[in-house]
Amino acid sequence: MLFSSTVFLFAFLPLAAGIYFLCPRKWRNGWLLATSLVFYAWGEPRYVLAMLFSIVLNYAGARLLGVRSFGPGARRGILALVCALNLAMLVYFKYLDFLIANLNLAFGWHLDPTGVWMPIGISFFTFQSLSYVMDVYRRQVEASRSLAKTALFISFFPQLIAGPILKYHDICRQIDARRETLAGVASGLRRFIAGLGKKVLLANTLGAVADPIFALETLDAPLAWLGAVAYALQLYFDFSGYSDMAIGLGRMFGFKILENFDYPYVSKSIAEFWRRWHVSLGSWFREYLYFPMGGNRKGTARTAFNLLIVFAATGIWHGANWTFLAWGLWHGLFIVVERVSKFADGGGRLKNALLHGYAVAVFGLGWVLFRADSIAHAWRYYEAMFGFGDGNGVPFSVAYYASRQVLLALAVGLLASTPLFRMAKDRLPATFRAQAGIDLFLLGVLFLSILSIASGTYNPFIYFRF
Repeated sequence: MLFSSTVFLFAFLPLAAGIYFLCPRKWRNGWLLATSLVFYAWGEPRYVLAMLFSIVLNYAGARLLGVRSFGPGARRGILALVCALNLAMLVYFKYLDFLIANLNLAFGWHLDPTGVWMPIGISFFTFQSLSYVMDVYRRQVEASRSLAKTALFISFFPQLIAGPILKYHDICRQIDARRETLAGVASGLRRFIAGLGKKVLLANTLGAVADPIFALETLDAPLAWLGAVAYALQLYFDFSGYSDMAIGLGRMFGFKILENFDYPYVSKSIAEFWRRWHVSLGSWFREYLYFPMGGNRKGTARTAFNLLIVFAATGIWHGANWTFLAWGLWHGLFIVVERVSKFADGGGRLKNALLHGYAVAVFGLGWVLFRADSIAHAWRYYEAMFGFGDGNGVPFSVAYYASRQVLLALAVGLLASTPLFRMAKDRLPATFRAQAGIDLFLLGVLFLSILSIASGTYNPFIYFRF
């Protein structure tokens, strides 16, 4: 179920929130769990089986890790087993057919693909489950005695499908004790509407341009650049819009979910980009993979190795395709170079401008790898971008795709990917009239978003496949 769907906006959310606030406080977690499981099962009930397996596995594993009489060796064995089962489930559903296809190619085998279905959002809830058992193993938190509370943490519907990835130590106290307020509900609704506008009015408009351009067999340089810029903005507003909606929904139910994006496209290095882009994923890998491998404490060579491993894992986490691995290593390579050379350290205005251009070029070219269907597809696209491709036979020119609506979305998107709008908002006087003006603007965004959704226009969600 998409947040940007009529079913969610006009049926699921009003029903879920309405009954939640009518429930006695002691029943609210139970109602949230029920609605989360219904949300996940919508459209394909069998997905819930994988979710329930994950819940039971990690609840039982955490309870065993919480047994004080077990020694260090037994606890390490339990952790290894639970982590292996979590990762085995992820590999089975997400990567098995990819592995089979590559084994067939490498060794001339003829293994049949399984055709196994991939539960939506499995990468997200698997990582949340792993954070829970590892937090218990480290004794940062106590294992929950309540199966229902563990289930709510893993299945919480606002961020279930595409994050932000929750870490148990950040959210466990809020499951037990939180305070819902009218101000929180209002703030959550504002954030939700802003995210909905990002998704529907910007990401969808730009995606309707990027997708057909990337699907072309031949294209010229202007068309390739239009597709690359449109996709970079589509991806940002699709994913950050979803995060905004998730954070807003969390506020409505009394949860404080950490921010997931901080204007990554203004970065002046790739290291800074990853401090601003998909913050919850970067934080997860840093806390549960990079630091346990030694981080930067074992010399330059080992630090470089650790970084490359982390970014290879980051790439593969996004999907079963060599393009994602290449994309992760592309980012990891530049972060290693920055770490060793320190060339991206601070400087004056001219240096900062040059560094910003460098960062935009690196992550912008990286998005082509991220979007391409294969390495060969990405290579052909790069050739077209830099004028080395065969531009003959291009079916449409840039003018065909660059309608007024698309140009407006590009202009607004480029501005909204910087802090300019936020800075302008922060300079408004803190008066009722100023807030009323902002709310009126958001009502306009909501109206236009609903109008677009109701008209049945292009409405994909990129991160469903992760």
